[in-house]
Amino acid sequence: MPFEKVQSEKLAHAVVRQIELLILRGILRPGERLPSEREMAERMGVSRPSLREAISDLQGNGLLETKPGSGIYVAEGLGAQYSPALTRLFSTHDDAVFDYLAFRRDMEGLAIERAALLGSDTDLKVIDTLFRKMEKAHSKRDPSEEAGLDAEFHMAIVEACHNVVMLHIMRSMFDLLQEGIFFNRKIMFQQRMTRDSLLDQHRAINVALQARDPVAARRAVSAHLDYVETALLTKQKSDRNEEVAQKRFEHEQSR
Repeated sequence: MPFEKVQSEKLAHAVVRQIELLILRGILRPGERLPSEREMAERMGVSRPSLREAISDLQGNGLLETKPGSGIYVAEGLGAQYSPALTRLFSTHDDAVFDYLAFRRDMEGLAIERAALLGSDTDLKVIDTLFRKMEKAHSKRDPSEEAGLDAEFHMAIVEACHNVVMLHIMRSMFDLLQEGIFFNRKIMFQQRMTRDSLLDQHRAINVALQARDPVAARRAVSAHLDYVETALLTKQKSDRNEEVAQKRFEHEQSR
């Protein structure tokens, strides 16, 4: 008969599975520092030798890494979904910007529908909290904080749909966005009227989500990304016009 005696799971294996799930579900993020060995052992109720064995296994699997004198971290490489060569192509071709926005429109449309229907009350509280922080940051002159919260707001929506594959795909895309690969969010927030419009769009997204209205939520996300696309097209045209004007000016000065 193909049966074997059931054996209790080693504590180290249980620790490995718990940390793996925290990484898979996006709770522990690439580059995030873990608590001290003593604190982790106390929280999990295991001995330090069992914890060390688990950490060694996770390091061997490439999920954790040790930084001498600093501690143990979730491996940075987990967030790097694209090769440097492909990242460079993204950053040097305008086509990538608009394909990126189209990709987001599709993926976030699905994510927000799922979040409206399947997200927990706590998920929606997280999203609402981030929007309230955006409102507070809106009054500040420096747009950096508001721009950063923009990305966190959208990622919280993806997290609320509870699809781990979508989560990691979208997180890698937002990492590229934060690095300015597709476009610099700060540029979008420089003009007061643009900042006002963007805040209103995020308010509409949040209101629809809090009402758990998937149709209105998807419509609000699409309207927001349509606005971003139009704004980027307008800026590109303005930059090209300025380039031509500069050449005319230089030519007139040389005559």
